Amino acid sequence: MTHPHPDRHPSRHGQLRRAVLSSYLGSVIEYYDFLLYATASAVVFNKVFFANLDPLVGTVASFGTLATGYFARPLGGILFGHFGDRIGRKRMLVLSMTMMGLGSTLIGLLPTSAQIGAWAPVLLVVLRVVQGVAVGGEWGGAVLMSAEHATSRRGLWASFTNAGAPSGMVLSTLVLAVSAGATGEQAFLAWGWRIPFLLSVVLLAVGLFVRARVTETPVFTEAVRTTPATPPLLDVLRNHPRNLLLSIGVGFGAFIAQGTLTTFVISYAVQAGFPRQTVLNALTVSSVAAIAGIIGFSALSDRFGRRPLVLAGAAAMAVWAFLLFPLIDSGSTFLLAVAVVVGQGVVHACMYGPLAALYTELFSTRARYTGASLGYQIAGIGAGVSPVVFASVLAGGAGTTTVSIIIAAGCVLTIACILALRETATLDLGGSTETSAAPAARA
Repeated sequence: MTHPHPDRHPSRHGQLRRAVLSSYLGSVIEYYDFLLYATASAVVFNKVFFANLDPLVGTVASFGTLATGYFARPLGGILFGHFGDRIGRKRMLVLSMTMMGLGSTLIGLLPTSAQIGAWAPVLLVVLRVVQGVAVGGEWGGAVLMSAEHATSRRGLWASFTNAGAPSGMVLSTLVLAVSAGATGEQAFLAWGWRIPFLLSVVLLAVGLFVRARVTETPVFTEAVRTTPATPPLLDVLRNHPRNLLLSIGVGFGAFIAQGTLTTFVISYAVQAGFPRQTVLNALTVSSVAAIAGIIGFSALSDRFGRRPLVLAGAAAMAVWAFLLFPLIDSGSTFLLAVAVVVGQGVVHACMYGPLAALYTELFSTRARYTGASLGYQIAGIGAGVSPVVFASVLAGGAGTTTVSIIIAAGCVLTIACILALRETATLDLGGSTETSAAPAARA
């Protein structure tokens, strides 16, 4: 398998390093805020904002507000993608990071339902939508900043954006755990949970400093000079409809698994009798493993192709779905750790890591931000919906086997869609992108 020759200009390499660092830190910050909400929805919000409901119903309602952020992500992909494809990637990334940081900080200042009644969950949902729009715009731009600066090993460099998700999970879980340990159970529910959200201001300042030093991608700059501008969404729907639909299907199974392993498992394991801190510790270890797994499997996809890695991961996840809950139900802390570490750090990383490069390779340059964002974020709804669906399934009296079947079905969809796509790892995102992307769109 051949690749474009690496660019030998040091300035280009310097910008690549800055772009990758900026994309990684931006993704860490965005997902710190976004997943902090997910963790808090499983352990705090059902008691703070939905305290008058039955505990199980409160958990479903809490996950419901979590889901609104995922539904808002495609909107963010369209809005930021449109302007990112018209005026540039960098400006949109600064805006998306600012929106996320301010939205999360305001969540940390939000009064509880005991203080302002029904307005509390309403405002919570509004701020969650702001988070969703922001993260919907962040991912596509961050991936493109790395992928379009890279001249070789695109899977590796683009994967740092995806590695930002578990990195953000580690950071959010650790800060939440430290806050809980330092304040105690009662004080944590009263005010301690706010500390991690308020720290978003500090992360925002660091992220904006790094991001300001990155230049616009050379691929986009060249495309602006040589390619007439058309409405990006219309371009995607007219020229890449099949790739858009297949990209949604490819990602959907990965996101269902992600929602299971990073959100639903927390409340399930706590209800199964594990101490909350034990579950969060296991999740932290699995997220650290996921960082290495995502980068490692993505690097392998540069050598063996995107399709084989995603296929292997999806098939393994379909099997792991039926082992996950029996391992947790065993009551063993070791087996709980095995369930989430292998699930998130190995199996899910294999099917999820290569998607960063894959999505960028499915669309032409002047529609790439919109196309990649829209496909990825619509698929991402699976991560927001799955905890709600699974909690409702269990509340309705069905067993975990039903949940496992749903996860496996999502993996089968991923397998079918990735088989329908042509291999994209050797495509050139530069001058020949417009022509090289067309066969993939018709494949």
